[in-house]
Amino acid sequence: MPDSASPFTRHGWVDPEAAFVDLFAASAHAFWLDAGADARTGWSWMGTGRPADESVSTGVDATGPCAGDDRTGAFRGGWVGWRAYESDSAWMRVDSFLAFDHAARRVLVYGDAVSPERLAAVTPAAPVPDAPARGTASARVSPDRYAELIEACRERIREGDAYQLCLTTRFTVPGAIDALDVFRRLRRASGSHHAGFLRQGGTALASVSPERFLTVRDGHVHTHPIKGTRRRAADAEADRALAEELRTDAKERAENVMIVDLMRNDLSRVCEPSTVGVDRLLEVETYPSVHQLVSEVSGRLLPGTTIGELLSAAFPAGSMTGAPKASAMEILAGLEAAPRGVYSGTFGWIGDDGSADLAMVIRSVIVEPDAAWVGAGGGITWRSVAASEVAEVGLKARAPLAALGADVPPGW
Repeated sequence: MPDSASPFTRHGWVDPEAAFVDLFAASAHAFWLDAGADARTGWSWMGTGRPADESVSTGVDATGPCAGDDRTGAFRGGWVGWRAYESDSAWMRVDSFLAFDHAARRVLVYGDAVSPERLAAVTPAAPVPDAPARGTASARVSPDRYAELIEACRERIREGDAYQLCLTTRFTVPGAIDALDVFRRLRRASGSHHAGFLRQGGTALASVSPERFLTVRDGHVHTHPIKGTRRRAADAEADRALAEELRTDAKERAENVMIVDLMRNDLSRVCEPSTVGVDRLLEVETYPSVHQLVSEVSGRLLPGTTIGELLSAAFPAGSMTGAPKASAMEILAGLEAAPRGVYSGTFGWIGDDGSADLAMVIRSVIVEPDAAWVGAGGGITWRSVAASEVAEVGLKARAPLAALGADVPPGW
């Protein structure tokens, strides 16, 4: 790998969207990890890579010192990709790339991603075209069937087989679709601090995920489970009321705490005794289209723990399974009766130094050669009301489907 400790720095600023469209959009294996359309803090990374086996990326020691800092950015080369819910993976090796420091308004070039002259010649991107009208998406199950599955979840909870189950479904839009246009629309309408566009051969992921799954730095790991969602309102007073309703809702708070306990248990398997703790509990975070109830759990990894061992302990994320995890996954596989694929998995980067930043694949569109699809779901507890849970699925799917030019089917 080129000397990443001394990247070329372009003083000034280049819009990340313009840079990706101009420099990397045509590449078969490309990535853009995005801090948000109007971000004034954080970092974005983009470039191309070559396909790599996951075992190489996950074999790195996660407990050493992080090579990156506020000057150079946390990611200084390694792997970018995703792991699907069923553990299929697609990673690319990244040795050269662009790093955008949104706070300092500067761009760093690692390796030979692009020459200074070529970067300086980037021109503003043409506005993304409106999504062509594609009608109503097809749903894997009807709202009535989903309500029946909710009752089946509640029955398994009543029997003591689980105390929370994250029930999901899928909405599909047929046809050839420009995945980058989908992502550009999505980030403008529903951006987040951990958005991303990843293309690996014939499949692309466009995500505006608000949920950070695992962040690893200097041997410490953090996870940020989300459980609890409310829509936004145009009226400021009504919007505040919805956020407060979410913060105080007994069912949503209980659901969140269940997953916090599950993630504490998962991390305790690979962290030093007495280091796993809850840093934030039941805080409302607000995004363009939704309010979310978020907590944070962290711990100090046992010496020598690899990224793979951490993933073995914590993946899939408890917020996408339910609890207890093993029982929940078995029950859901029977009820959903179809694979989730990339949805409910994780995407992001793993560094050569063992640091990592992985987000959940939610609020996402997966684009394949002949169709695109959106996964959505919610946590079911004994106190769940079927009509509310069905409506929550529709709320979560609406923005990704709109970026495709499709509508949520009636009843959702």
